[in-house]
Amino acid sequence: MAVLKTDKITMKFGGLVAVSNFDIEIKSGQIVGLIGPNGAGKTTAFNMITGVYTPTEGHIYFKGKDITGIKVHEITKLGIARTFQNIRLFKELSVLDNVLIANHMRLNSNWVSSVIKTPDYIRKEKHIYEKSMHLLKEVGLEDVKNERSFSLPYGKQRRLEIARALATDPQLLLLDEPAAGMNPQESLELMDFIHSIRDRFDLTIFMIEHHMQVIMGVCENIYVLDYGVTIANGTPSEIQNNPKVIEAYLGVE
Repeated sequence: MAVLKTDKITMKFGGLVAVSNFDIEIKSGQIVGLIGPNGAGKTTAFNMITGVYTPTEGHIYFKGKDITGIKVHEITKLGIARTFQNIRLFKELSVLDNVLIANHMRLNSNWVSSVIKTPDYIRKEKHIYEKSMHLLKEVGLEDVKNERSFSLPYGKQRRLEIARALATDPQLLLLDEPAAGMNPQESLELMDFIHSIRDRFDLTIFMIEHHMQVIMGVCENIYVLDYGVTIANGTPSEIQNNPKVIEAYLGVE
């Protein structure tokens, strides 16, 4: 069974069709890419999958369950997490606090127990702290846990955002341009990092990326959107040599 499958999802904004009949199937453990020129509809596709938008037409299935139209927080609880092209950290809070906040989504305690500090609440708080510290260690940020997140170099901010997504215990992780703003060395490190978290956290990963070296280096399969329409899908080598893809990016004489 596919972890993620879409059936002809379409998103219209008035008379504008942002994404048309988008079909994708991602199996467990895969790293799959979504590319296309600016304005092709990539982030709109992500927004439909994660509940930000409800598709105008079509259906979205997560592990066989129809999640079309389900709210964002409910989709997160099912096991889908995402990052954003523009990093959305709590910039004035510490690195550790950013991850602790994400972990509280699964705390399952009421306000009374949090006020009177019941033994069960204290036990859960301890577990969340230990889990957060483990995540920071896994992404290489344990030594900067007390620094405010805005003070981190860009590459480490990206890792923190991914750690925060991992705190929600996802099975499917969507990465929206994780290499954006990175220098060449950070981009190379990111490629190893994506493979590493896929294996260590038993993830399936779906990612948007403009950095071709990154997308070709980590993805097993790639879908290409142009003006909201899928023009190709295949292995990295097939995509690199596809005439429609070359035309979409470079144009024709």
